[in-house]
Amino acid sequence: MAELNATHDPARRAWLDIANQPGCDFPIQNLPHGVFRRAGQSARGGVAIGDRILDMQAAVAAGLFAGAPAEAARAAAEPSLNRLMAMGNGAAAALRARLSDLLRAEGPEATRIAAMADRLLVPMTEAEMLLPAEIGAFTDFLTSLYHTERGGRQRNPENPLPPAFRHLPVAYNSRASSVRMSGEAVRRPNGQWQRPDGSVQFGPSEAQDFELEVGFFVGPGNPIGEPIPISAAPDHIWGFCLVNDWSARDIQRWESVPLGPFLSKSLSTSISPWIVTAEAMAPFRAPAPARLPGDPAPLPHLTGVRDQAEGGFDITLEAFLLTPRMRETGAGPARITSTNFLHMYWTFGQMLTHHASNGCNLRPGDLIASGTTSGPTDASRACLSEITRGRDPLTLPNGETRLWLQDGDEVILRGRAERTGHVAIGLGECRGRIDPAPAWPA
Repeated sequence: MAELNATHDPARRAWLDIANQPGCDFPIQNLPHGVFRRAGQSARGGVAIGDRILDMQAAVAAGLFAGAPAEAARAAAEPSLNRLMAMGNGAAAALRARLSDLLRAEGPEATRIAAMADRLLVPMTEAEMLLPAEIGAFTDFLTSLYHTERGGRQRNPENPLPPAFRHLPVAYNSRASSVRMSGEAVRRPNGQWQRPDGSVQFGPSEAQDFELEVGFFVGPGNPIGEPIPISAAPDHIWGFCLVNDWSARDIQRWESVPLGPFLSKSLSTSISPWIVTAEAMAPFRAPAPARLPGDPAPLPHLTGVRDQAEGGFDITLEAFLLTPRMRETGAGPARITSTNFLHMYWTFGQMLTHHASNGCNLRPGDLIASGTTSGPTDASRACLSEITRGRDPLTLPNGETRLWLQDGDEVILRGRAERTGHVAIGLGECRGRIDPAPAWPA
């Protein structure tokens, strides 16, 4: 796992002053990677700093990298970050150290590099963010005990948890082709479901929901047939993003038995544009969640000393809702969820090791998501299915109510890692607006 070093120093400041302001998601201690396109230019890799993007293609062309970081810098400049992910966390750390030195105010090259700012830095407002990798596979887990119990009580109050939940991190293979960048609209899906009166119908979903999740991108991965032990799992967890696993609950209830969700989930999955590297998240690691009295201990292959000591992450997660009426009146979005990733029952390391335990090959750029990140309190319910239970409408500050998302509603997810003695870093935003379902073709 990543150790703390000079790049995490809370006294380190950037020569770009906005990156030093309180509340900035992208201070010099972060430096996440993404892929962007500017008008008239090709897609390329970039690094977020303050409200700017360091154009890695321009930085490489300026000759700012030599030695060990040079090849990683060239990979970080490509229109897909898969090759950089395949190089592993060591290469990412070497590149991050060089980037931090280039951008720090007290660095020996600060004056020279700052003078090149006009050709190195792109305002985020002038950039279109693109998917950061070619995502070959997307797996979604179910790792919140609280989310799982609340959903299970609606089906089986006596036994709300699946029998395996406390023994392994439950997951399903979702649809990589419908992963979309934050900001892209999400079309309400057509689908089939059963009404309370027993009638079955097909048409636009009437129970559109969001799910606030955290995801990670796989680094080098493993050959088929070769598992990844829990001790090696951190070497394959490359970086983190926010995930909104859009869900059509009426379709989901009808289709999920016996094989789990299908069309209710594959309609679209939104991710935030910036991937925060595993090294940048090192100050915010935390012990794995404590097991409740009477819960079984994880089996030995899912138990690692370091994973138990620091396999969790202290990330505050929030969801906001912006309705068309709010937009028209100039009102800001209303916060409807506030939770923390510390509430997860399983760690990312356990998820990855379990995923590969049968020899399944994970590849650079594969996306793995945590599942809904709900906590124990009402305020930490991380989807409308939990907030309203499908029958108790959520009342918004302007008096509007919602059981489920309506057309024109926009969901905004935010994540921020904070700890005393360290500079807080953000995962940015993950946005998506619900557009009407398409008319069924004649």
